[in-house]
Order: sequence, then structure tokens, then C-alpha cells
Amino acid sequence: MSARRTVEPETPEQPGPRVRRQAPAGAPWIRTRLRAMPAAALLTALLALVTTFLAAAIPLTGDRGADRALRGYLADAGLDSTGLHASARSQTGNEIGGLDSVAKLLTERIGTRLPLDPDGLVYGTASARWTSLATPGLAAPDGVPPQLSLMYLHDAPAHVRLTEGQWPTGRLPEGEPYPVVLSEESARTLGAHLGQVLDEGPDPKNPRPPQRVRVTGLFTADPKDPFWIGHGCALTACQRFTPLRPPDRYWQAAALVSPEYVRTVAAWGQGGQDFWRLPVDTRRLRADRLADTSAALATVTSGPVAAALATESRRPDLRLQSQLRTLIDQARDRQAAATTLTSVGPAGAAGVAAVVLCLAAALAADRRITELRLLRARGAGASWLARRLLAEGLLTVLPAAAVGTATALLLFPTYRHTTALVAAVAVTVLAWLAFPVRAVLALRPPKAATRRRLTAELVVLAATVAAVTQARRRGVTPVGEGIDPLLVAAPLLLALTGAVLLARLQPLLVGLPARWSARRSGAVTFLGLTRAARGGPGGRPSVLLLLALLLAVGCAAFGSTALAGVTAERAAAARYRVGGDAVVRSTAPGTLPAGFAEAAALLPGVRTSLPLRTDDDLTLTSENGGWTQVHLVAAEPEPYAEVARTAGRGTFDPALLGPAKNDLVPALVSPDLAQGDYRLYLPTGMVRIHTVGTVTASPAAFGTTVPTVQIAFADTIGPPNTWMATGPVDESALRALAERSFPTVDAPDLPEAKAPGFSLHTSTEAERELGEEPLRQAAERTFWAAVATTALYAVLAVLLTLVRAAPERAALLARLRTMGLRPRQGMAMVLAESLPPVLLAAAGGAGVAMVAVLLLGPAVDLSPLVGTAVEPGLRLLPGPITTQALGLAVLAVLAVLAETAVTARRQITTELRAGDR
Repeated sequence: MSARRTVEPETPEQPGPRVRRQAPAGAPWIRTRLRAMPAAALLTALLALVTTFLAAAIPLTGDRGADRALRGYLADAGLDSTGLHASARSQTGNEIGGLDSVAKLLTERIGTRLPLDPDGLVYGTASARWTSLATPGLAAPDGVPPQLSLMYLHDAPAHVRLTEGQWPTGRLPEGEPYPVVLSEESARTLGAHLGQVLDEGPDPKNPRPPQRVRVTGLFTADPKDPFWIGHGCALTACQRFTPLRPPDRYWQAAALVSPEYVRTVAAWGQGGQDFWRLPVDTRRLRADRLADTSAALATVTSGPVAAALATESRRPDLRLQSQLRTLIDQARDRQAAATTLTSVGPAGAAGVAAVVLCLAAALAADRRITELRLLRARGAGASWLARRLLAEGLLTVLPAAAVGTATALLLFPTYRHTTALVAAVAVTVLAWLAFPVRAVLALRPPKAATRRRLTAELVVLAATVAAVTQARRRGVTPVGEGIDPLLVAAPLLLALTGAVLLARLQPLLVGLPARWSARRSGAVTFLGLTRAARGGPGGRPSVLLLLALLLAVGCAAFGSTALAGVTAERAAAARYRVGGDAVVRSTAPGTLPAGFAEAAALLPGVRTSLPLRTDDDLTLTSENGGWTQVHLVAAEPEPYAEVARTAGRGTFDPALLGPAKNDLVPALVSPDLAQGDYRLYLPTGMVRIHTVGTVTASPAAFGTTVPTVQIAFADTIGPPNTWMATGPVDESALRALAERSFPTVDAPDLPEAKAPGFSLHTSTEAERELGEEPLRQAAERTFWAAVATTALYAVLAVLLTLVRAAPERAALLARLRTMGLRPRQGMAMVLAESLPPVLLAAAGGAGVAMVAVLLLGPAVDLSPLVGTAVEPGLRLLPGPITTQALGLAVLAVLAVLAETAVTARRQITTELRAGDR
């Protein structure tokens, strides 16, 4: 028997407590949303990851490039220029311990302020004067006896290899010659040999006995060893010239002594000079700390550290010098100018990336606006929705941004991370807040925004005018002040102003062809152009899309114009330096081989072939008896004028030069020579000249400090010894021809060695040397990486805009399909609607770039990227601007075609089958 349990209903009159039922717990918001839209969450995370990675990577690569450029610049200057040099007079009774103690003191005190290379310390003592040798049989090219200096170098035996004899050891009796070791090259040049005694000649002003040295050993060493920098005469005898006219040649060489004979160094040279070279480890210098390094150098060379070193070493005359501070100051100026110029590209990439994040947020808000409005209708507050949306971003944006930032830091390690972290955090915050803010604003009641929009546009216009005006008024970046924010922000503000104006003008510009198509048969084109003129949601064109495309085209075109200007200026500087496109000079004294000029004129690429005569140190006398030394250039006027025009140096009217009249040869002279008649004394005789004009420079006399005289070539002047040419000359073919034609000659500094009998220089070689500038290479890499990033995000902006408008467009096409619209016509209408804004933006970006070049060009200094000093200013070059505009337009058009082909038909089918389920 079973009992049924019954429950009596509770009546209102029955007393007792009421039980409140709890509502069932709802599903977690974040988990539900992520499960409902996994593709959107994944794409949002991917966009945040890539954007934060690029935002952190571009500053990191820029910092690494700046460090490489700094180290390359200092490495090209050489260890002798980047090291610290200390010197003091040798003290009485100089011993090794004094040199060692000062070396230790310098290393300890300076090493706390500057990074020193402990393995590069070089110190010692050398004779204060060179002593002439009177030993018979030594080399005296022009009758001038050679000169010898004694030198002690700490740890020299570790850097040489004895080939004959031995290092001197022990003490010698008084009066014996000082034992020294001499390099094999120096001994061969001077004509000395092992065991020979070298003595100085008698000095009538000094009654002491002549000093003597004995060569006890011969050695060889690696001339590339940094140990020998600044001591070249210890490895190879140096050729010198007397100040006479004409100068006489003679040799100088340095011999090494062992530590036991340090005192003999001062005795030989009537005094000694102690020296210490402390090389700075330039590999540890950082581009962001150049100001601190320059200040540390100032305290070491002329500040309190220098005074303390002189006191502690008990050497009041201790002096420290270095060219490193000048090099660092120059590097700071170059880096500031180059960074300002190349920052335009990354700034444009940052702007386009920000636009893309805003477009992605707008797309997400459009997709979820119905859901959010339903929640608002059911009582959810705006703050509650904002907190939930922010919580979504915590799980989608923040982890992806952290991964992107960490990846950039791992792939591009550098000493400084502040700029990269700030950029990554800014991108993260924008990606996190863009969607919640856009969603909350979309939920607000619609209001008239015409006045607010006009106010914002006027503010943008005023900021652009102020930035451009200030940049033009102030000029180039002030020295040592880093990145110029005006030159970086002005192109971006111009692009923003252009986007605003283009958004205002787009209905008019697209409406003209729409009205034209209205008069033609078919409504497809008219409908597409009309929708393009109307713009996006709200009946207005999308300023964000126009801004992204204008930023991409404008900044890329402005930067590529600057780089093209760098290439053009470098080519002009190379021609100016060489004097044309190719120059071959015969080694003096000499002439061009017979037939060389004729054969060279037939080489590929030669446009102008010019054999000419140049002579140095000729005497020019005036009618009143005054005289001066001049440089002579004798050439055919017409081709020489063409070479001068190509080189951009010393252009003149060739009609001024011609044959002699009344025994007076017409001549063009330097401005420092007065007008009048002169007598010019040549090796072949005297020529009377009459000045017919002045020129400030000469292609054939680059680097000459004496005045120049240019006359028409004549056989009486002498045979040509120089060949110049213009045109894209084949450098390898020209060198091969010169090697076949010119005989070899004796090397000037190496007896019994041969050298080519010519020197060859081309503008291509000079341009290549200028192009190898590390700063330019780092700047170009950073810029083109930014351009690629900008193009990627510009295409993404186009796709996001198309996807955002896809539902409305698909609904329209579905309705038109029911009215007989064919698929091909639907594709044509989509293209007619999507392409005009893209093409207008590309054209507008090109216009913005041209305006930026015209307005900001005078404030741009290209010298740091050219590699030599050039006039400030940037010329308008249509080629780079057109290339960037067409390139981005093609990418955007391809993106439109791809999106239309892939998604349009599927969306239409979806709309037509709505309700099947």
C-alpha cells in the first residue's frame, strides 16, 4: 500500500514566513560572448598582436640602426681619432715605473666615466726632435740626409717578429752606441743593415760628442695591428719634403729601444715626450647617450678630471686631447636630422594603424548594435555594458598585445625599450578602448552633429596652418635638439586636413560622373556612383578611410621624395668631387700615353672625351712685379665647358677662351686674381695672358688651394696629362684600358716596388662610397619598413570599410536581383560604388605629398643622408610621388576586387534565402 503525499496550497490567510526563490544564475558574460563569436574574438586578438608587435618593433629597429650607424661612423674615423691622447714632457731620470703608474692612474680615473678598451692601451716615450744622420751611404734622395727618432713602446716585443739579431739586453759601458732595433722596411729604405752604427752629425751649437746608435736587430710587424696606429714611421720610413721651392725629399724613421735604455730616448732627441693612448671602446657607446658621453669627454680633456690627473700624476704639463668629442657632436647632429626625416614614415604608419583600429571597432559595434540595444531595452545601464565590454577586451586584446610586445623585444634586442614600450602601450590602450567607447556612443540618442563636426574641422585646419608656418619660419632642426616634432607632425596634419577636405568634396567630385551616367542607358553605373557620392552610413563619406589612404600615400610619397632627393644630391656631390664622371691622371711627371684619349673616347657610355693639361705650382707675375703660385688648366673650351656643367663646378662661356691675340692668351682666373695682364712661366717657356673673366672653381683643380688659371689648350703648353669624361662610363673597361696603356712607376714610399702610372676616379665610385654611409642605410631600412607597414594597414582599412558596408549592400543587391539584376551587373555596381573613394584618396594623397614638399621642403636638410654637406631644401620630384600613389591605388583596387569576388555573391545568396529555416 502506498501513500500519496499531498501538498496543500498556501493560502494568503495562512500565517508563516514566505520563501524567496533565487533566480537561476546566468551564464558568465565573457565566456558566452567569446563562444558566440569566436572568429571575431580571434581576429581582434590577431589585429592587436600584429599592431603591438609592429609598434614596438619599428622603434627597436630604429634604435638598433642608430647604434650601428654611430659605430660605423666612429669606426670610419679610426682608432687614432676616437681615442684619448695624453702627453707630457719626459721627467729627469725617466724610468718605466713612471710611465706605468701614469697609465694605471689614467685607466682608473677615466675608465669610470668612459668605456675604455683595456687591451688597446698603448704608451711609451719618444724623442722630442728628429736627429739627422751623418753616416755615409745612407739614402738621401735629393741630398738631404735621413732623420732618426728613438722610441720606447710598452709591450712592443709582443707585436713584432724579429727576423735578424736580437733585442738589446743588459747595460752597456758609457760611450758605447745605444742599441736599437729597426724595421726591415725602414732599414731597406735608409740603406742601413744589422750591426751598423748610425751617428748624428756634428752640431756647432752644441759641443757635446755626437750621439750614436747601433742596429742590433731587425723586425717585421703587421701594419694593420691597432698597436701601431700613430707610429707609422716605426714600421716604414716616411718620406718628407723640405719647405723649399722646389721641395727636396728626405726620409724619417723611428727605431725602438728596450726598457733598459728608456733614458737614451731623451738624450738622443734633446728631450723626450711621454705619451699614452687610451682607446675608447666605441662598440659600447649608445646613440641615445651621446650628450652624456660628450659631457664626460669635456670633463676628462679640459674639466675637473683633467686637473685632478695632472695633480695626482705630479705632471703639471699633462695634457689630454681627443677628436672623439667633435665626432660625437657631429654624430648627434647627423642623427637628429636623419631621424627627423625618416620618422615621417613611422609616424604615418602609426596614424594608419590607429585608423584601422577605429574602423575595426566601428565594424564590431555595427555587428553587435542590435544586441546592445536589446540589453539597454531590458534595463542594462550604459556603465554596466561598458564594464562588460572592457572585460571582454581584457581577455582578447591584452594577452595578444603582451605576446606581440614580448616577441618584438626578443627579436630585436637593444639597450633601450622606453619608446617601444610606450608605443606598444598606446596601441594596446587604443585597441582595448576603441570598441567599448564606440559601442557606448552608438547607444546614445542621435543628435545634430553638424556644428561639432565643423568645429573639429576648423581646429584641424588651424593646427595644420600653425605647424607648417612655424616649420617654414624656424627652418631645419636646431643643432643637437633631436627629433623635430614639427617636421614629423606637419605631413600628418596635412594628410588629416586633406582627408577632411576630400570628404567634403567627394559628393561633388563623384556626383559629376554620376550625373553624366544618368543620361546614358543602364542604371547600374549610375546607381553605384550615386551610392559612392552619398558615402557610408549617415549619408557622409568615411573620413577614416580617406584619412588612412591619404596618410599612407602622403607620408610614403613625402619620404620617398626625400630619399630620391638624397640619391640625386649624392650623384651631384660625386660628380662635383670627381670633376665629372671619370678622370684619369698620369702619375707626375708624365703624360697620357699615345692613343689613350682616342681609345677611351670609344668606350661604352662616354659622351664627352677631354684630354687636357694641368700643372701645379707655376709662377704668375703681374705688370707691377708681384708674383704668386698658380694652378694651370689648359683644355679645349667646348668640351671643358660641358664637363664643368656636368660637374656643377666652374661653369663658363666657352666663347671667352680662344686663340692668342696680339701675343696675349685669353684666360679665366680665380676671383682672388685681379683683372689684367700677367706673365705665366711654364716649363717650356713664358706665356703672356689676358684675363677675360673669373670662375669660382675648376673641375680639373678640385682641392687646390692656390689660384687657378684656365686657358685654351695648345701644343706649346705641353702634351696632355689628364683625361676627363662625362656619361655613364664603364669603370672596369676604363681601368683595363689604363692598365694596358700606362707603364708602371716606382712607388713613392716603397723602394724597389712598382705602382700604376695613373690614378683613376669615377663618379660611380664616389657615389658608391657616399652610399655606404651606415646612417643612410639604417634610415632607409626604417623608412621602407614603415612604408610596407603603412601599405598593409591601408589595404586592411579598405577591406574593413567594405565589410562594414557589406550587409546594406547585400540587401540592396538582393532586392535588385528579384527585379532582374544579373550577377555581372551586380559586380559592376559594387565596383562603381567602391572604387571612386579609393582612386580619389590616392590622387588626394599625391596632392598632399606635393603640398608637403612645397611647404616643408625648404626646412629639410638632406646632408646627413647624402654623406656630405649640401644646400638645405627638398625639390619636388613627380616620379616618387606618382609611384607611391599608383602603387597604393593598385593594392587598394585589388583588395576591392578580391573582397567583391569572394563575399558579394555569398552575401546576396544569404539575403535571398532569408526565412528558409
